Amino acid sequence: MVLEADLSSQAAVRKAADQIRSQFDRLHVLVNNAGIIPRRRETTVDGLEMQLAVNHLAPFLLTNLLLERLRAGAPSRIVVVTSTTHHGAEIDFDDLQSERSYNAEDAYAVTKLMNLHFTYELARRLRGSGVTANAVHPGAVATRLLADYMRVPLARVALARTFGASPEQGADTVVYLASATDVAGTTGKYFTNRQETRSSPASYDEKAARRLWELSAELTGLQVDSGR
Repeated sequence: MVLEADLSSQAAVRKAADQIRSQFDRLHVLVNNAGIIPRRRETTVDGLEMQLAVNHLAPFLLTNLLLERLRAGAPSRIVVVTSTTHHGAEIDFDDLQSERSYNAEDAYAVTKLMNLHFTYELARRLRGSGVTANAVHPGAVATRLLADYMRVPLARVALARTFGASPEQGADTVVYLASATDVAGTTGKYFTNRQETRSSPASYDEKAARRLWELSAELTGLQVDSGR
């Protein structure tokens, strides 16, 4: 079954989750891999800054809506695709939607840090449930996203292939985390090239992760408790 959903629309994300829940009583794997990098600040139909909405809030919402099915399918795994660009990023909680200033690369890096906060906090909340959550940096992959990040014009998207790996190579560690037996019980970790590694110091700030979780729940209209 293939479902199409506009991840910039929370109504579309909710509809997709409803369709999945209606078809399956349990899930074993959820891979969150969404990323855009618009050059100018844009807002969604929900009035949210586009990168925040697609890169972070959409996977946050979808995952929470499918958690019951993932718990039913335990042992199950959640894999969140992030990026090494999160290094050096800091979340400005007073300007979460980049209303005061917007830089495409900076905003992207912040959402990738949010992906890590989400993964680590999710792993803490799911401890003991049989559901694991890990994050992965797939490397520079020759997709349209890399072309956008490099500011390559549409007609020259092929130039990105000079610098990026193939999509199959980029998917390797994602598939590994979703299926390999040797990481079956691993949770709350960050991987690159099939190796567990350290993410940025800022990504381990549990207070910031909890604050982001609560704000994300508010922005997506989720009734999610603030505890663990």
